[in-house]
Amino acid sequence: MKHGFRKAFLTLYLPYDEAMESEVYAVIDIKSFYASCECAARGLDPFSTPLVVADKSRSVNSIVMSATPYLKARYRIPNVCRIQDLPDIEEMIYATPRMSYYVEMSANIVSLFLDFVAEEDLHVYSIDESFLRLTPYLKMNECDAFGFVKKIQEAIKARFGLIATAGLGPNMFLAKACLDNEGKKKPPYRAYWGYEDVQTKLWKVAPITKIWGIAHGIGSHLHRIGIRSMEALAKASPALIEKEFGVVGLDLQLLANGIDHTDITHKYVPKETSFSQGQVLMRDYMPAEAALVLKEIVDELCIRLRAANAQTKVVSLFVGYSSTGGGGGLHHQCALNVAADDNDILNDLVQQLYARYIEPRPIRNLVVSFGKLSCYDAPRQQSIFEREEELQERRCLRLAMDKISERFGRNAILRASALLKHSTIIDRHGLIGGHRA
Repeated sequence: MKHGFRKAFLTLYLPYDEAMESEVYAVIDIKSFYASCECAARGLDPFSTPLVVADKSRSVNSIVMSATPYLKARYRIPNVCRIQDLPDIEEMIYATPRMSYYVEMSANIVSLFLDFVAEEDLHVYSIDESFLRLTPYLKMNECDAFGFVKKIQEAIKARFGLIATAGLGPNMFLAKACLDNEGKKKPPYRAYWGYEDVQTKLWKVAPITKIWGIAHGIGSHLHRIGIRSMEALAKASPALIEKEFGVVGLDLQLLANGIDHTDITHKYVPKETSFSQGQVLMRDYMPAEAALVLKEIVDELCIRLRAANAQTKVVSLFVGYSSTGGGGGLHHQCALNVAADDNDILNDLVQQLYARYIEPRPIRNLVVSFGKLSCYDAPRQQSIFEREEELQERRCLRLAMDKISERFGRNAILRASALLKHSTIIDRHGLIGGHRA
């Protein structure tokens, strides 16, 4: 947010620019994407078919990735549930997740979007949702925004057999709020929220956490200071909001007034990135068993580091305990004196963190993160504990192993411990995003 604009906002003045009204954005989402893809592959209608995307062979605790609109409407199946939570329906179809197929379908849909808009006017938000700036294309197509989006929806239906839903608005935030609270709800699955709809529609959305960008943590904080609606957030004292949330709070207050100056053509490049990887274990693991899984996670992250020619200086560890052991978890991090991408160094550090803080309770979730990344080729301090020649020899060996895995598959070179029954690495190499490829 520009300083001048922020100063104006703090005086309760919301600047208006006529160009803001002339802009039109759309966010397009594929209804029940994974389940609809499976229905399309089988020639089934997702609005009359009881189908879920879930791997029934793994466990009744397996996550249901997606359910058809039929199941959501008739049985009120939530967006997040497990197989054991599903209704007992004799005709239920369990589709084993096929992530490579869904990724391919998503890529094809994005390619279709590029038949309608230029790359700079497209932002892919997730595997099934994208933002499009429509403004430059309406005049040349001799149609309004609704007509243009209708053409896109019809093209998706004709080419892929999928139902696309859309929210439209003068900025990306209002378009997204419109999609989530109106566009998805009923045919023709497209709606528009303009600035004139802020008070009558945006302010009426309840609870406040149904608004994109307001997670439960922020919602709880707002609730504690007496703000329980978008209207209350929009009208709250900017001084109070800044005191409680900082500049981020003022950004939220702008959104509550329907103001969003995000430019889709300005692609965000983070100043500092991190690599993370985690696993939700399919059964309760005891600490000794989970230690092996942690080692496998670190090995995978080190491969990613070297592929990016990066090194890390901060290691973070999260462990989530099973509900059978009381739930909860731990989170700790540790800084390295010298940045590294070496498996042995980083594994030793993670195992030390783990041994220091772990409790003798069953475990269900593990996450390791590498932060404060820097380029490996950048000048760096040398270690006083290991000879640089030995580190370089190990790195050359690791790079050679990485190339073998890249060429012949990720199971081409593994630790011998991968053959132990509580290892997960061989099985996970057949997954995409934690699900079957």
